[in-house]
Amino acid sequence: MHPEPFEDSRRLTGCNVYFPGTGAALETAAGLPFQGEALARWRDRIDVARKALGWPDDKVVVREHRSGASLAFAAPSDQLYTATEVNEWAWWSAALHGAGAEGFLALHTPGHAAIWDADSALRTLQAAARAEANPALRALQREAARRALPFLPDDDAVSIGAGDGSAVWAMDALPATTAVDWPALHAIPTVLVTGSNGKTTTVRLVAAMTRAHGWHTAHSCTDGVFFDGQTLESGDFSGPTGARTALRQRDAQAAILETARGGILRRGLATCSADAAVVTNIAADHFGEYGVHDLDDLAMVKLTVARAIGDAGLLVLNADDPVLQRRSRTLSCPIGWFALDYDSDELQAHRQAGGATCGVREGALRLHYRGDEHDLGSIAAMPLTLQARAAYNIANIAAAALAAAALGVAADTIAGTLLRFGDARDDNPGRLQRWDFDALQVVLDYAHNPDGLRGLLHAVGADQRAGRLAILLGHAGNREDADLRAVAATAAGFRPELAVLKDSGGYERGRGSGEIATIMRAELLRSGIGEGAIAVRLDEVKAARCALEWARDGDLLVLPIHELAARDRIVSLLDCLQQQKWRPQKPLPEACGDAP
Repeated sequence: MHPEPFEDSRRLTGCNVYFPGTGAALETAAGLPFQGEALARWRDRIDVARKALGWPDDKVVVREHRSGASLAFAAPSDQLYTATEVNEWAWWSAALHGAGAEGFLALHTPGHAAIWDADSALRTLQAAARAEANPALRALQREAARRALPFLPDDDAVSIGAGDGSAVWAMDALPATTAVDWPALHAIPTVLVTGSNGKTTTVRLVAAMTRAHGWHTAHSCTDGVFFDGQTLESGDFSGPTGARTALRQRDAQAAILETARGGILRRGLATCSADAAVVTNIAADHFGEYGVHDLDDLAMVKLTVARAIGDAGLLVLNADDPVLQRRSRTLSCPIGWFALDYDSDELQAHRQAGGATCGVREGALRLHYRGDEHDLGSIAAMPLTLQARAAYNIANIAAAALAAAALGVAADTIAGTLLRFGDARDDNPGRLQRWDFDALQVVLDYAHNPDGLRGLLHAVGADQRAGRLAILLGHAGNREDADLRAVAATAAGFRPELAVLKDSGGYERGRGSGEIATIMRAELLRSGIGEGAIAVRLDEVKAARCALEWARDGDLLVLPIHELAARDRIVSLLDCLQQQKWRPQKPLPEACGDAP
């Protein structure tokens, strides 16, 4: 009996890393031995299936990488489930070419294409394509494309236009193209935000700027979907579902959409039309999934957002990131560069060529856009920068300023927002939130990879502290062991007097309870952190309480919290402690439970 030769098979429902349309992709099984002949056979079978199904001869992509290959091809938007069946059949029969039918029979499921019999397989695939075909959907899609309107389908519904220029229909009740009130439909100013760190903060900043501009704004991020700052949905909505939900808000006049790596790889972009897109940076994270093994692979995925930028849009990139500098050379869309140094060689050259830039000169943030230069104010006066110590937030601010300018937000409005945003703790929940209890400082953040954690610890003065440092450490389970060790090693470099190891509830992703803590503990010990300085509290709330109970005046507690419900409980606890005037080394008041 043969093992399954692929580990993931999926629909690509929008512009994606492989091509600008819809299709299907699969990842070959890790460790599966195959030669180039197998890939050629797969291509041949895709061609055969397309001819049998009457599909156009469109893009086919083979991307070989260190753990196998990603195999993708373009397919009609109304037959994507069938396309995944085609892909699986083509790879099964190509990878195991010449094997006997007996091994396949044990794995075969009735209704799926017979791997050992091409004629039978094609008849099965033709039947699947006929059953799935939706001519009304295709007709609407063609007409929306002709009119340059956003077209957003999912399994249950399809919408055309966006925000206050959108209409939504159930998938089983689609109208004829002649029944649509096309003049009432239009796009709204839209920004896509991706990168390794700073996505949510940048989304919130741009959304605050568009609201200050006077637009009712929907935004989606890892915390949920929001309209004019009010929660519509809670949870991680940084993928296509969150983007569609935001874009379908009937009163929205702008949409700012966090666009995470996982959603891009699994489904593609929810919309392939945006006025601006931001890539904040490229940092080591999420290696090992979908053939992403290094920074260049990750940059390739993040830069998928460039497909959504037309000639009139702006792709906002980090000039301080060498990977983005290198990968940008293959792009043709307009680019705006941001950097910490407004007068860096890269930004000066880009301005001289007529390009948009943003960065810091003599302590002030400066924006150059469409030939005009604007002073946006002192970065030390902008709350998010912690008196200019949080370099990563200076970068996020510069990126947001460029994106907002690309939407038409006035420089004065951008500057005013930057001087206010972050004053209130709830402006940027879960990111650089701070509480003081006499001389004890408590910082809650989302830092989840080495670069993010290092930047946070520098920003809050962990490398220049007078007192002791406690830090919570955990991670999502879909990271490689090396990624987990790298986070622990980064923390160890700041020599914490207490490291509390935890799980991230709901993010175990195949790992057992405590498995991540065990890996991180070993790395802390290897890095010279003593056993007495390590505690394990797998529940995030209990981990935070452990640090608070340990703390004394002058200490610094850094609490990276990743699960939304746990964060809400910890914020509620810290707010209550502050209201109760709790002081370090005192028992935590019973009145301050950990429930919100």
